[in-house]
Amino acid sequence: MLKNLKQTKFSTYLVLIILFLGCNHKKQQTHSTSETINPVFFNEFTKVDSINPILNPSSILQFTDPITGVLAKWEERNVLNPTAVVKDDKVYLMYRAQDLNGTSRIGMAISEDGLHFKKMEEPILFPDNDDMKVYEWNYKKSEAEQTNSEDCYFCYFDGVEDPRVVQSNTGEYFMTYTAYDGKTARLSLASSKDLKTWTKHGLVLKDEKYKDLWSKAGAIVSKLEGHKMLATQINGKYWMYFGDTNLFMATSTDLIHWEIAINEESKKPISVLHPRMGYFDSRLVEPGPYAILKEEGILLIYNGSNASNFNDLLLPQYTYAAGQALFDKTKPYKLIDRTESYFIHPDKDYEKIGEVNEVCFVEGLVFFKNKWFLYYGTADSKIAVAISD
Repeated sequence: MLKNLKQTKFSTYLVLIILFLGCNHKKQQTHSTSETINPVFFNEFTKVDSINPILNPSSILQFTDPITGVLAKWEERNVLNPTAVVKDDKVYLMYRAQDLNGTSRIGMAISEDGLHFKKMEEPILFPDNDDMKVYEWNYKKSEAEQTNSEDCYFCYFDGVEDPRVVQSNTGEYFMTYTAYDGKTARLSLASSKDLKTWTKHGLVLKDEKYKDLWSKAGAIVSKLEGHKMLATQINGKYWMYFGDTNLFMATSTDLIHWEIAINEESKKPISVLHPRMGYFDSRLVEPGPYAILKEEGILLIYNGSNASNFNDLLLPQYTYAAGQALFDKTKPYKLIDRTESYFIHPDKDYEKIGEVNEVCFVEGLVFFKNKWFLYYGTADSKIAVAISD
């Protein structure tokens, strides 16, 4: 009888162990949002399927290109990767637009409800005969050869790309954007008092040893004040995340002159966020909108790309989806937490097929009418919106 009792106890323990291991394995497989997500992170954005995409390319809008003197249909090919700000109880959406030759310019559209936009006739920022032309105009172009052909795809791509805008406490707006000369992307800066007329301030990384470094996607740390996102200082400096493989940092005292954060031992830029093998961001990471300073830390929405192998097997190769990271509020270089998975990814036809397939690229975020509006590029071809309460 004692032997039978011992066998019964052993059997009971064995069943409990199996049940525990099974439940634990199930928990690891499901990655339930409620179990893994930090409450500081945005929990859910709902795509507004009834109206998406909210912006499409158009062959109607034209302006005279100041470099060529030719009338250009400046957004005929694609519209993508927008930023946004709230001003006078309206949403101002600034977006990248491409003509058929692949030259990118920044256009603007305005909305009273955050959903339906009216475009301005001409771009607000574009390559010009100025000091930035050498960085924004394709180095292969000549007076006799101004057009692109599909036989040389991407050969003549150039321009100003992927804006991100924040406001200073003086009311001035600062835009980080990418200047592209057909060979190297360079993080650049412009400012405006009215969102329509912009002054270029040159490269963010002005130092001679960094000015030819591939750099883009500048997300300045900001704080929500009412409906405005204001650039904010930490330890007496403004901070910016940038990069499109690993993420790096730069600091400034005036939002115009920036100094890259360097490791004193290696003399190389410090990297604060990296791709992860086996995840949706296994290929690269790149900032989304501005970073948000909160009581719990600095929240950065970022874009990740899925590698060709050692990746997230549930997503196609090279898919762009978005995740979130949290940094220390007094040490912006110190990573505290990071979402296990993406919160938005391509699952609509206009997100899966376009200039570049399988892309949801988030770049615009505003707090408007007591909701968060997230604006993103789809397949590098159109623009869509998702909303969170």
